[in-house]
Amino acid sequence: MITFAKLCHKGFYKATSLLSFLLLAITACHQNQRSDAERLVSRFQEILEKEITAEVPGVLASVYYPEKGIYWSGAAGMADMAAQTHLRAEQVFRTASVTKTFVAAAILRLWEEGRLQPDDPINKYISEEHNKILVDGGYDTYAISIRNLLYHNAGLADHTNSARYIPEEEMDPSHIWTRTEQLIELVTRFKPLSKPGEKFTYSDSGYILLGEVIENLTGQTLNDAIIKLLDFERLGLHHTYFENYELHMNDNRIHQYYQGIDTYAFHPSLDLFGGGGLLSNCSDLALFCHALFNHKVFRYESTLDTMLVPASYREAPGMDYRMGIYRVVINDKEAFTHTGFFGTQLAYFPELNLSIAANYSQRWPISGPAPVIPEFIAALYPGMN
Repeated sequence: MITFAKLCHKGFYKATSLLSFLLLAITACHQNQRSDAERLVSRFQEILEKEITAEVPGVLASVYYPEKGIYWSGAAGMADMAAQTHLRAEQVFRTASVTKTFVAAAILRLWEEGRLQPDDPINKYISEEHNKILVDGGYDTYAISIRNLLYHNAGLADHTNSARYIPEEEMDPSHIWTRTEQLIELVTRFKPLSKPGEKFTYSDSGYILLGEVIENLTGQTLNDAIIKLLDFERLGLHHTYFENYELHMNDNRIHQYYQGIDTYAFHPSLDLFGGGGLLSNCSDLALFCHALFNHKVFRYESTLDTMLVPASYREAPGMDYRMGIYRVVINDKEAFTHTGFFGTQLAYFPELNLSIAANYSQRWPISGPAPVIPEFIAALYPGMN
């Protein structure tokens, strides 16, 4: 006779067996994901090692890809060629123009707080001295807006094109620059290139003015203001800050090279006031980029939409630059990116929700993205061009 108790007993074992099967399946799935991730990060490291040559002494990279459980940072080559010290994945470097993405985000945070409007004229926020320098140099600071500076379409030339920024010509690597001196260099050496909004002309000068806007509105140094406005602590950015020359002359900062010249001792004021200036490592850059596109930086999701709106021109610009970031296609995938002079790049792939950061201690030798980035995409998705 089959009793109710026996039926329940049989049902219990059936349910237990099903649960055990499901747990085994889930465990196997997790193990497969782990093994797949382990295979991929091994491949990433191989890609880094392959890049090391006499012309490229070191490479750092990070891949931040939550969908595949990959949070990887790697290093290959030397941090200091003279001392023959090896790179460590956590080391920091001068990000140069990658700083612009952080500056643009900080300006947009000030907009969210109602402290400026993108179409406000810049003469509202810069010092009288700097306003006079620009006006005397032929710039209409009432017609140039914050938005123009963000898009690089203010008509400004670029003070870094001066011969004083070229090592083979007039550069003095030990010279301590000020923002004022850089603006004087701009108007002394170059004339305005166009009317505001007329065309795209990349200009570090525009971003050192944005750096001044941030400092004047917050009453803080650019370092303190950006750390607070973008809430580095909440984002987990513990290795990103504006360079203090004396404080950061240590082995945690890598040596970066320009045509074989070690630039480690070049004074950071050369590129410190908003066009560049941040030290960071690849892990922080990848994390920040992912946070930015996953709505963890701005208060409102619509602010990111504003940041990514393309500017409109009569003639197509040479770069699809948005606000502090630009659009490219890598391996047939849309990416938003920024590069830095010494060989840094961050990139975010919206379709994949993937961010990658890379640093070459000497600029990569070919045009286009940092070579490891398309290689990483190909490793993740074989067959993708």
